[in-house]
Amino acid sequence: MKEVFEIRDCDNKEIAKSLIREYSTIKGAEQCFVSLDKELSDLDTYYQGGAFLIGYENNTPIATVAIRKMDDITCELKRLYVKTDYRGKGYARLLVNAIMDKARKLGFQEVRLTTKPTVMPVAYGYYKRIGFEELGNEEGTVSMVTFLS
Repeated sequence: MKEVFEIRDCDNKEIAKSLIREYSTIKGAEQCFVSLDKELSDLDTYYQGGAFLIGYENNTPIATVAIRKMDDITCELKRLYVKTDYRGKGYARLLVNAIMDKARKLGFQEVRLTTKPTVMPVAYGYYKRIGFEELGNEEGTVSMVTFLS
């Protein structure tokens, strides 16, 4: 059976929370989740003015990506995660394309993110390939930015 991948706006907060919790267990990624309790306690407020998407393969929730509003022109890309068994199918690219389209529609001009290249080398390389540039590196956590056209 051919896989059907679909990206939807988050309409089930419990699915989103479950995927975020799973992502937070990746060894070495703990520092990416310093405000996890606050985020999970109220996703609507945390991502107000931004967007949260969930990716489904054959109606099974397997991936997330979000943007959080920083100010009127800047948002932060967050929570790009694809479950391990579903990686290598191009889903992360589809998720990033969808969230960047959302960012443009919401009027953002700049997208920032932080990542840990030693923990997530594939994601770091991908961000560089799609035009994100490094802003700084603080104890192994790299800040990056790209500009939307």
